[in-house]
Amino acid sequence: MKDLAEYRKEFPITEKLIYLNHAAVAPLSRPAADAMKWLADDSWRNGAYHYDQWLAAYEGLRAAAARMVNATPEEIALLKNTSEGIAVVALGLDWKPGDTIVAFNEEFPSNQYPWRKLESRGVNIKWLSVMDPLDKIDQAVRGARLLAVSFVQFLTGYRANLAALGEICKRHGAIFFVDAIQGLGVFPLDVQTMKIDALAADGHKWLCGPEGCAVLYISRELQDRVEPVEFGWMNVSTAADYASREMKLRNDAARYECGTLNTIGCYGLRAAIEMILEAGVERIGPAVQALADRIDASVRRKGYEVACERTPLTGAGIVSFRRPGQDPVSMVEKLKDRGICAASRAGWVRMAPHFYISAEEIDRAVNCL
Repeated sequence: MKDLAEYRKEFPITEKLIYLNHAAVAPLSRPAADAMKWLADDSWRNGAYHYDQWLAAYEGLRAAAARMVNATPEEIALLKNTSEGIAVVALGLDWKPGDTIVAFNEEFPSNQYPWRKLESRGVNIKWLSVMDPLDKIDQAVRGARLLAVSFVQFLTGYRANLAALGEICKRHGAIFFVDAIQGLGVFPLDVQTMKIDALAADGHKWLCGPEGCAVLYISRELQDRVEPVEFGWMNVSTAADYASREMKLRNDAARYECGTLNTIGCYGLRAAIEMILEAGVERIGPAVQALADRIDASVRRKGYEVACERTPLTGAGIVSFRRPGQDPVSMVEKLKDRGICAASRAGWVRMAPHFYISAEEIDRAVNCL
């Protein structure tokens, strides 16, 4: 197995920038970029002559994503983004007036709006904080039909105890849905041991893949309960038979793919996930955690307020901080002028380093504040 430091060369962005914005849009890893370049060049020269390789790329992506979350390829759908994956589940279930969803105040809008949309159907939402004790969450889930939570919160960087939440949902018969985009590729995620029924994640953050290409894990059991909202020629089992008008659904998660896939995105995301798997999520997590801990400690020493207390179990790759009288937008712009990429979010400066960033680069970035 290669030393983790060797993967730095797969990110040529390090030659000119200190990139601390992986919670927004990450730079492509070299394998992802190379895979996409190959397909673009091949399509330019050969059209769809190698279409069989395109099909193999789709299946390769399903297999890689399944391996990352301990699922089967038949439980992976290839979609446009995390929001689409959430909407598939939110809008595909047969909700009844009086049904209850448990959700959290701190969530990014993509993991709030689809659930709030259901209120017009008479669905109730119990709003909690991700910081609430498990006993309070357990009480809220009793009688609920679904709980939706992010693996890692987009602003505070708080990492949820998915195993504990999954156990609560299992005990009370609630569907457990996870927006995994801010943690997938950094921390181990096992849908079996964590009792996750469905999760969605785009590839353009911690997986270091392209935008516009995402994976939806949906368990075999839940597939029988979630109807496709978008319906096209690819949802059906006879899609390859152009003379057929049979509308029987495919017997796997591909039933949620209504049409042509983002082929170049699938090439890139497959290569990106395969590189992450090769490097080892079990090694990436501690490296990211240490870099984010370093940011947290350093900005605190400089007098900044940090959005969330970090612990070894709840910390992730995101650190947001602020100081009264300092405009976060201006701070981010000044950092950008010095070749340091961060983000401004909801009145905070947010930094999000990946495993290939060095401790020295963290120190240089914080010294520029």
